[in-house]
Amino acid sequence: MKIVVDDKIPYIREKLALLADEVVYLRGADIKAADVRDADALIVRTRTRCDEQLLGGSRVQLVATATIGFDHIDTDYLQRAGIAWTNSPGCNAGSVAQYLECSLLLLEQQKGLSLHDSTIGIVGCGHVGTKVKAVAERLGMRVLVCDPLVGEPDFVSFDVIEREADVITFHVPLTYEGRYATWHMADDAFFHCLPRVPYIINTSRGEVVDNAALLSALQAGRVRDAVIDVWENEPQLNIELLQRVFIGTPHIAGYSADGKVNADNMVIDALCRHFHLPHPGLIEPPSLPADFHAQYGALSYYNPLNDSQALKNAPLQFESLRNNYPLRRENLHK
Repeated sequence: MKIVVDDKIPYIREKLALLADEVVYLRGADIKAADVRDADALIVRTRTRCDEQLLGGSRVQLVATATIGFDHIDTDYLQRAGIAWTNSPGCNAGSVAQYLECSLLLLEQQKGLSLHDSTIGIVGCGHVGTKVKAVAERLGMRVLVCDPLVGEPDFVSFDVIEREADVITFHVPLTYEGRYATWHMADDAFFHCLPRVPYIINTSRGEVVDNAALLSALQAGRVRDAVIDVWENEPQLNIELLQRVFIGTPHIAGYSADGKVNADNMVIDALCRHFHLPHPGLIEPPSLPADFHAQYGALSYYNPLNDSQALKNAPLQFESLRNNYPLRRENLHK
């Protein structure tokens, strides 16, 4: 059995070595058809486009992505080709919720946002949005949720979010068609109809927020400030927008060691189910250094301003900062 794997997926190598005769690790963006022609399984992140151009004529039976999102997978083609696929739903929800909590605390500390007196509008309430909702409630915020696909009776319409939210945060998949398409759902028209001059947070997909329109809204004072982790045209991000936002990070909101390990274990589970292999056991995240002290609460575990400053100092190093990410653990003592 041969598996081709994105070489930036951490913590997984020991278990894969127990499952396969051959495991080949390659840079995700560089994986080509010749690399997977004789592979049985492919394990990727968002940088590998899994479509007929890559997989046509190969013997790949399973594509597993160690991510929540799967817009990099041509699911229609895989279905036609009889190739199974799986994503890792909810794997990094806790990590993104940590990113949101720390960003909100920083907005309060450094930008004067009073969390107890503010309303947050959460757009999308799947695995991630649900955890973000719990965070915002714990911080004492009034919470509005818009997700017509979930359809809870206490959820609100998007226009209520536009009118009433002081912070608007997006947690939706990237979709291009249908009544609830999310591509550029925050566009120029959206930014022109925001009466409260809110803060904007995007940790979903870069294309959900029109980056040029967001920059214009920030320059015109229609948006108070922004926290942006995902960008259009990654890794060639809008550098002017990066320098303008309060926090700008290289698509790492979900990059806690806990989230990565969750994804690894989901991938291992999928491989074992599909190929009827004995399970090699769970992967555990590495421990924090022995001298770690949580003296600053949530911000002791993670301060997104550090990632933001690193990217602002070296925006052309987007992929390197993302691919060589330091150890980050979630708050284990909540």
